[in-house]
Parts: sequence; structure tokens; C-alpha cells
Amino acid sequence: MSSIEDPSDNLSVTPPKTWATGLPAVTHALEYSLGQTSLRRTALTLLNINQAKGIDCPGCAWPEPAPGKRHMNEYCENGAKHINDEATSRRVTRDFFSEHSIAELDSMSDYWLNQQGRLTEPMVKRPGGTHYEPIGWDEAIGLLARELKELDSPDEALFYVSGRLNNEAAFLLQLFARAFGTNNLPDCSNMCHESSGSALQETLGIGKGSVSLDDIHNADLIFVVGQNPGTNHPRMLSALEETKRNGGQVVAVNTLPEAGLMRFKHPQRVRGVIGRGTPIADQFLHIRAGGDLALFQALNRLLLDAEEAAPGTVLDHSFIERSTTGFEAFAAQAEKTSWDDVLIATGLSREEIERVHTRVLESKKIIVCWAMGLTQHKHGVPTIREIVNFLMLRGNIGKPGAGVCPVRGHSNVQGDRTMGVWERMPQGFLDALEREFGFTPPTRHGLDSVNGIRAMRDGSAKVFVGVAGNFVRATPDSAVTEKAMRKCRLTAHVSTKLNRSHTVCGDTALILPTLGRSDRDIQTTGEQFITVEDSMSEVHASRGKLPPASPHLLSEVAIISRLARRTLGDNPSIPWEDFEADYGTVRDRISRVVSGFEDFNARVARPGGFKLPNPVNEGVFRTPSGKAVFTCNEFSMPHVPEGHLLLQTLRSHDQWNTIPYAPNDRYRGIHNARRVVLVNPADLEALGIADRDEVDLVSIWHDGTERRAENFRVVGYPTSRGSAASYYPETNVLVPLDSVADISNCPTSKGVVVRLEAARTPA
Repeated sequence: MSSIEDPSDNLSVTPPKTWATGLPAVTHALEYSLGQTSLRRTALTLLNINQAKGIDCPGCAWPEPAPGKRHMNEYCENGAKHINDEATSRRVTRDFFSEHSIAELDSMSDYWLNQQGRLTEPMVKRPGGTHYEPIGWDEAIGLLARELKELDSPDEALFYVSGRLNNEAAFLLQLFARAFGTNNLPDCSNMCHESSGSALQETLGIGKGSVSLDDIHNADLIFVVGQNPGTNHPRMLSALEETKRNGGQVVAVNTLPEAGLMRFKHPQRVRGVIGRGTPIADQFLHIRAGGDLALFQALNRLLLDAEEAAPGTVLDHSFIERSTTGFEAFAAQAEKTSWDDVLIATGLSREEIERVHTRVLESKKIIVCWAMGLTQHKHGVPTIREIVNFLMLRGNIGKPGAGVCPVRGHSNVQGDRTMGVWERMPQGFLDALEREFGFTPPTRHGLDSVNGIRAMRDGSAKVFVGVAGNFVRATPDSAVTEKAMRKCRLTAHVSTKLNRSHTVCGDTALILPTLGRSDRDIQTTGEQFITVEDSMSEVHASRGKLPPASPHLLSEVAIISRLARRTLGDNPSIPWEDFEADYGTVRDRISRVVSGFEDFNARVARPGGFKLPNPVNEGVFRTPSGKAVFTCNEFSMPHVPEGHLLLQTLRSHDQWNTIPYAPNDRYRGIHNARRVVLVNPADLEALGIADRDEVDLVSIWHDGTERRAENFRVVGYPTSRGSAASYYPETNVLVPLDSVADISNCPTSKGVVVRLEAARTPA
């Protein structure tokens, strides 16, 4: 294991791809899978992933077709890599930790750490220690429980959750945290999609999307905005292909041309293997970073102008009058939209925008999909509110083939929030917990991820418990985050594999190894299954198929239940032992606490599970007025000083969340390197920088402070003018902790003002 080496940083560049998937994707998926484990185990995972009685993919949250309509290979390239990265035959044992000090591990790359394999037993770093050493489960749980009980206040603890966690464990973790006395429940949504929830809750009364796969298939027009399906949720391309075959159109809005939105070669169909595949985007808007608010303000102004020119023919007055409030103020605000501002902010021509407007007028059913290209801007919430305005003008909310579609990036991130993992759960949820479990949950709002880092930095949070995920590498301002974590009295991570968060330790540190999605989970009452909620509110079961990676692993449900029992004792009286023994008892309690989960056990036993009700699609808006809300959003765009660029952080194609599987970005033509920055050739010429120059990226903050990411190679690339792109987590260091979106507190990782300087210490 320790002989695995990092790929050498030896950049080569090929032309960007103009299509995605096809046979190369199949080949790469199998190569990676077979490099991790045996042919038999690979076959077992791939034949069961995303099947009705199989393993839910631990990757993205894109939904599966209904049972009976699924392909036997219902997965994408990255899903295959992800499941077999988890199912790897490689193991990290106590001997590994004896051989490698924590300082040595911290010097290794994210790729190297991940490639060592599955964790096999609990490990502890004692105060002053240099190595992790083995610890029994009883002692490990007791140590963590003792540290929690010795805190001066429950609010000195943080309980972080990643979207890999299942519904049952997420429900138990928030139950434990609130019974302990805190709402400090930061999660990965805080870094990615909090702006979506904030905007949708305010305007529609629910922080989730409103569409289904059938709606996607039957829409007349779909906007894909600030999103790269070909890498981040490739099965979405299959759905968009169906849209096109049904006569729908797609408008792609992005700062970079993305191969999957140009042409898709479906690897499970003949035309995707030997044919040219399916063109996806009918129009590509090569927008400047942060210009999406201005784009939708322009489209809304055009719709209002068209209605004025032909009264009663453009807007859906019946929907507006019956179901919305705030239209008059919104319309007055829209009148102020300036074409000069719009063209500067977007970098588009008026003709391009008017062509989109024509498509809108020709379409009766419209969906807008978006991802982090919108949410991680300072004005992310106003941008999404303006999208809701756009859809409401023509009644494209709450009807088949139309609606809002925020695309979540991790398998159960939406389910975690539904289960109560949020620092600001509404009082109705807390009241339901009190009725069911007989204790009064705290009502004071807790800390999200950004405020949690601040609390650790300032010494007011002393114990960090992370359940799944890689908090240190998922968060902004890497130097500040790492220093904050090292100030903790204790850090504990419930994990399947080694990652950077294990090398950035508190005074005492615990690694608590857990089962993966692919592992069979057998408790005292028999084999268990867990459940997840996808991006479109479908709840379904997941059942592991492989023997656990080690006999010393515990499930996340078991770890949380044991920790709660040791920390809380019998006060309040909650049957933690029963929860560990039989996950059905957890689902029974969920059914009485969480709206929409009534008769949970029976409904999830059906093939494919069940869909949660969405009040928006019933014409119900849980806003103070009882109606959907038109909002007034002031024009806003990033301001970039001369000689600077607006940088967005993004994933490479061979990466899932914070972990690269290879040093390549195949669709963008980047090979054998990750420390690269993509810049439009015209911008390079204006800046006097040559292609392949070695530079430092220096981010600029309003208080005059600077952050530096060193030794990046410049690659001329068709980004939009004034925009640049580079991979995270390497560039997280450039995002200040205090640079967050208004209202949502989401880090502004898509709007980092940088200048490129000649590298101070060339590699």
C-alpha cells in the first residue's frame, strides 16, 4: 500500500473534447475499478449499483428511472469509479499507521491518501503523539463521550455531516446532538447549495426542487446553468437526451464549454457507440462568471416588454393573480434593467439573449437547472430568486414539465437536511422531536460550516465530530481551517478511507472506521438496509452486497447510537440499543417526526421506494403570505480590477468531491497535472503571460489581505473573457473565510478575484 506513488506532475494538453461518454468512459471506469479490486467484486458492485434491491451509488444525487425502466448498467463512469473506490481490496492497517507518522501523512497528496485503501480498525492520536495507534471501540467511544461531557457547554461541540450519510444515521445524529443540547449541525450543503435552499424557501416555501425525471423528459425548454453534468452527474445527460428525443430544447449557460452539453454518446445504446450520439445544447451562452443574475433580469424585462406589446399573450396572469404576491414591485424593479449593465455583466450580445427569449416565447413548459456555478457567488441567492421570477411569469411553477431543479452534488445531501441536519430547523420539527422523545430540543440557532470554523479558530468550539466527508478539504480558506482544527481539544472522524482531515488533528484525534454503502450491514436482528433521498425527493433503500472491509468496522448507525448512549445515559430515555439492532425502529420514529414519511417502513419496501410530497406541485406555498413570492433583486455583478481575473474553483473529470482518482481532466484535455489554471488566450495576451508559464495565484480581499496558491501552470483555454478556472481543493486556500454569499453564508468559490504573478519559487 505504501508503495503507491503520486502520479508525476508532467503536464500535457490536448484539445478539449466536443462530446462526452461513449466507449472511452466505459474503458476508464473498468480500468479504475479493476485496478482497485477483483473482477468478481467489480461485477458484483456494477450489477447492483442503482438497482431497486441494490446499492445506491455513493456519488451524485441524480435520480434513477422507475423500476422496470432501468438499464442493467444503471451507472455512469464516475459512479463506477466511486463505488469501486469504496469497494477497493486495499487495506490500511495498524502497521501502516506505525510506519507513517501523522506529519509524514500530512505531506502526502489527497490522491495518495485515498489510494491506500479502506480503514480497518479504530485509531487514536494521544496528546503530544506523533502517530496514530490502535484503540478498542469501547475505549474510543468512551474517550469521545468523556470529552463531550466535560465541555462547559454543549455548544462547544460541532457535529458535521457529509452527503454520504444515510437517512437513518442522519436522523440519529441530529437527535443525539439536540438531546445533548446543541443545534451545531454544520453540513456539506453549507459549502455548496445553501443559496438554493435560502432562495427557494423564501420564494416558494420549500428549499427543494419541484421537478421529476418525467418533467425533465417532457419539458419544452431546459436551461442548464452553472453546471457540468458530464463530470458531476453524468446520468443527467441520459435524461437530457430523452428531452431532445421528445422535441425539447436545451440552453447551456456556462463560463466554459462543457463536452457533455455539446454532444452525448450514450454507452448503452448503439447510436452512442458507433454513431455520432445526440447533440444536447441548442444554444450555448458563454457567459462571464457571475453574470447569470443579469441574464435572467434581461429575460424578465424582455417578457414584460413582450406582454406590453401584446397584452394577454405572454404572461400567465391567472397564475400570477391566483398564486403569487409581489408582482407589481417586481415589475417596477424590472423596468430599471439596463442593457448596458446586462451586456457588461454577461459578456453576451443582445442578439444572443434575444434568441433565448424567442425560445422562451415558443415554450409552454420550462425548467431551469443549476448547480454551484450559481450558488457559490456573493449574489447567488438573488440570482436564484430571479430565476424563480422568470419561471413564475409564464406559470412554469407547479405544473408538469416545468419548475425549479437545483442539482445536488452528493448522494444524500438532500436527505440529511430532510432528517434534521441543519442548524436552523423550523420550530415545527423541534416540536415533533419533543412529542416523540420527551425532551425539549434547544431552539437557539447553531453554527453552520463557516461559523463553525470561526468558532474553532476563536476557541469557542473545542470538539469536532465529522460523520463522513473530508471537512478540511471541503472548506474554504485552507490555512485558517487547518489552524482552527488543530486548536480543538479533540477531533473525531467517522470514515471509510484515509483523507486529509485525519492528518489535521486536534490535541487528541480519533479515526472511527465505518461500513461503506457497498458493505453488508448485519446487526443482532439480522441484515439491515439504509435509505437515501435523491435530488428529486425520491426516497429508496440501499443494500450492501460485499463482506465488510474488516471485522472491526461498525455502521454509522451503531457508532452514533453507542456514542449517544455513553454520553447521555438514560436522560432523556431514548432506545439507542434498539436503534442499533434494528434500523426499522429508527424508520418508525422518523415516520412520526418527519412530514411525508408516514408508514415509512412499508412504503420504502416497495421497489423504487416512494416520492415525498411537494406542496408547490399542489399549489401550496408555505410562505408567510401563502403564495409564491416575486422578489426585487438589485443588479449586481462581480467587480474585477484591471489586470485581474475572476477565478472559479471546479472539479476535474477524474475527481469526486475533494478526492482525485487520477491527475487528469480528460474532457478538458488536461493530463498528468492538477496545479493548472485555465485562462482565455486573449486574456493571457492582455496580461503578458504565455501559455504554460508557471505562476502563483494571488487572491485579493477588500481588507487588503492576500492569499497565495503557488506553482500553477497556465493553460490557454476557451473560458469566457475575464474568467479563469482551477481545481479545488488545491485552490481553496484562495477563498477567504469571510467571503460568503449574502443571506446563505455559502463560500464564494466561484467568484475569487485573482492576479497571476510569476511563481516566486518555481517547482
